[in-house]
Amino acid sequence: MTLAKPGQSHDHGGRAVAGAPTIVDPRWLVFLQVSASGSLSRAAAALDMPQSMVSRHIAQLEQQCGERLFRRTGRGVVLTEFGEQMLPRVTRLAAEADALADDIRSARGQPAGEVLLGLLPSAVNHYAGPLFAAARAQLPAVRLHLTEAASAQLEEHLREGRLDMAVVLKEDEASIGDCHVLARVPLHLVAPRGDAVVANGDVPLAALTGLPLVVPGRPHLLRARLDRLASEHGVALQAAVEVDSVRLQYEVVAAGGGYAIASVLPGKLDARLASSRIVDPVLERFVVLAESPRRPQTRATRAVRRLVSAVADALEASHRIST
Repeated sequence: MTLAKPGQSHDHGGRAVAGAPTIVDPRWLVFLQVSASGSLSRAAAALDMPQSMVSRHIAQLEQQCGERLFRRTGRGVVLTEFGEQMLPRVTRLAAEADALADDIRSARGQPAGEVLLGLLPSAVNHYAGPLFAAARAQLPAVRLHLTEAASAQLEEHLREGRLDMAVVLKEDEASIGDCHVLARVPLHLVAPRGDAVVANGDVPLAALTGLPLVVPGRPHLLRARLDRLASEHGVALQAAVEVDSVRLQYEVVAAGGGYAIASVLPGKLDARLASSRIVDPVLERFVVLAESPRRPQTRATRAVRRLVSAVADALEASHRIST
């Protein structure tokens, strides 16, 4: 993060943005990030700022206020009573300032500013290229910052305000909430190519009884869902190998280590592997676009959200054609 010079403002991540006036003292944006992160070091990493500078900004604010904003603990920092009082007011002020700065930047009718978007590793091949190309062509004043991470990590970044939005996985409809559904993807049983279990079309959930499974270790949302399904349907699922990455699961399966349970898109499976959809019941996962509750919506974020939806619609159409 770079601090604003006269004639500059900051976007909602604390980065300097040319062409709009400074509205909020950037040190208060540092205060918000430290509060969200619960740690000076994590806040410094999120802001791309030396930890010493984060500490200095907080100390300057405390000196000006005449009150402590944070107290140190063995695990980081927590807000003092005074800090708790300041947090909602500073949050509202920062959101209003962001909206005003966004209006100023977009006065000529073009969305402008930086948008931080997280992608699942499995979504990178499908979304990154088309989304970048569309943003470059349609949103020339928007700087698109892409990040790749596992779904749980992306959700954490959203909660901390380190991303504007992210493409993440939801295991069931009840967990979708306000997220925008991009795709519904059935779960498949993945086996080495030529394996008899997946040779004859769909595989009933009951047929998984006793199979050596290559699954994520606990705690993991998919593992928790599988445990719940096993209990509900009286299926004895055998976890032979615990591997948290889908790519690693596929490698273990290809080496003969068992069977994986994963979302498989048409034509996208490793040539060494084969899969069949799990049925009775059909198990679906939901690819959704989730937004951060800690970052304001701007014309730029709304425009990028529309582009993500358009890319998802194009992918869905291509999958229907290929099948």
